[in-house]
Amino acid sequence: MKHDAIHTGGALSHLKVLDLSRVLAGPWASQMLADMGAEVVKIEHPERGDDTRGWGPPYLEDAQGNALESAYFLCANRNKQSVALDMATPQGQEQIRALALQSDVLIENFKVGGLARYGLDYASLSALNPRLIYCSITGFGQTGPYAQRPGYDFMVQGMGGLMSLTGVPDGEDGAGPMKVGVALTDVLTGLHAVSGILAAVAWRERSGEGQHIDLALLDVQVSCLANQAQNYLITGQSPRRLGNAHPSIVPYQSFPTADGEMILAVGNDSQFASFCRVAGRAEWSADPRFATNAARVAHRAELVPLLRQVTVLRNTAAWIEALEKANVPCGPINTLEQVFADPHVQARGLRVDVPHPVVGCTPGVASPLRFSKTPVQYRRAAPALGSDNETVLAGLQVGAPAII
Repeated sequence: MKHDAIHTGGALSHLKVLDLSRVLAGPWASQMLADMGAEVVKIEHPERGDDTRGWGPPYLEDAQGNALESAYFLCANRNKQSVALDMATPQGQEQIRALALQSDVLIENFKVGGLARYGLDYASLSALNPRLIYCSITGFGQTGPYAQRPGYDFMVQGMGGLMSLTGVPDGEDGAGPMKVGVALTDVLTGLHAVSGILAAVAWRERSGEGQHIDLALLDVQVSCLANQAQNYLITGQSPRRLGNAHPSIVPYQSFPTADGEMILAVGNDSQFASFCRVAGRAEWSADPRFATNAARVAHRAELVPLLRQVTVLRNTAAWIEALEKANVPCGPINTLEQVFADPHVQARGLRVDVPHPVVGCTPGVASPLRFSKTPVQYRRAAPALGSDNETVLAGLQVGAPAII
């Protein structure tokens, strides 16, 4: 094989993943693994399926206008097989145990202890398959006073401090905490799940042993507060909401233009001087109040109104054209229609068409991963409930011996 050959099986085509998770964090993780080539079997309740199958409209519809799947379900379940079985029954439990014997990774997001009563917890399954990597995703983790609480993204954005940092500042119209417009905590948890699983796979290659991963939405949210958390730990002062502004960089926020708004993201003093020249206010960069970033942060209340008086004099496109030529970071605030019409987004192929057995193909958002040897493949859209029962369960050895 040539050194530069493309491997069509995917980087993770050697892994089998048993997905017992629902909604977003777990399915996001298993979809990422599936995109990278892993074989993912999604276990669903035979009547309800994943909760998000009913989270609509909007729905993908057939030619007659009949709803097939919710857009929400489609966003996190491509490249998977769906097996519908009832794990509350002895037969369902035996089938899951048999699948776990064949699997490298299991992902679940049941309440703490919820799977133990079925004999499907980590202790039970790792005794059968010591190489199993078992990732448990919960709201608050396997330990601690909140361990038994259910956890949802919105709740955790609030409890984990993100909403206290997001929204219009106090004293302004519309002031108050605000959640992020997507279930960001769930998505970040899915990303951490993939990272942890791949680390456990790497460890297993050296040790031969699987392990349990305890992943909590609250832990992820707090860890992802990044510089804002560090700011608090250093100063003891809780950061306040700044709307679209940045606590440590000025100007780094949205500004009004003649026809809307734009983002101005000045990261250093040289960029600020370049902006001032483009704006016809070169004197600002020499003003001691504004010459350095630290000074601009200290004099934010004086500088920002001056900037606003200037930015409204040109439309957004004119500002972006002029500032890009001067190497000043800036950009528009796009609707999703504008996002997918953007020539760069199109050139990067961020909208993909995924094969679907009923409608031929359905649109989706591409993986951001660009591998030179093992490219992501979009093999199939999110499956219909139970569509793979016959394929996956045929010949399954229920009651098979443990892997030694």
